[in-house]
Amino acid sequence: MKKQEGVEGVEDQSSDALTGIVIGAAMAVHSALGPGHLESSYAKALSIELEERQVAFQREVPLALTYLGHPVGETRVDLLVRNRLIVELKAVESLLPIHTAQVVSYLRMANLPFGLLINFNVRQLKAGIKRVSHPLTFRAS
Repeated sequence: MKKQEGVEGVEDQSSDALTGIVIGAAMAVHSALGPGHLESSYAKALSIELEERQVAFQREVPLALTYLGHPVGETRVDLLVRNRLIVELKAVESLLPIHTAQVVSYLRMANLPFGLLINFNVRQLKAGIKRVSHPLTFRAS
């Protein structure tokens, strides 16, 4: 796989540029693997693709759920890219409102303004990508 040039400066790029880089990586994975695999396989493949593109990320990042300042649970984000973009991966027949709500909850917990919801179980990946924002969260880019 070809490394993307200029990725080292992603931290200085806009949120749209970072989103575009992740979508491009996801499209490369989908093009190679197609639909019909487990979510975990897509997560591993996307991790490899992001590494090839020299994009910093973390997998299975824990987020604490609190209520009135007390811990009540924990969840894990599929990918956290450059500590700025939450990426939730799915391999389902179709995205449902609960999937979007899940990403909004993650955004609230992480205090991040936006994320990506990507469903790899589609013929054309473009139809399986949704940008999700949390309007009550603000963080300067």
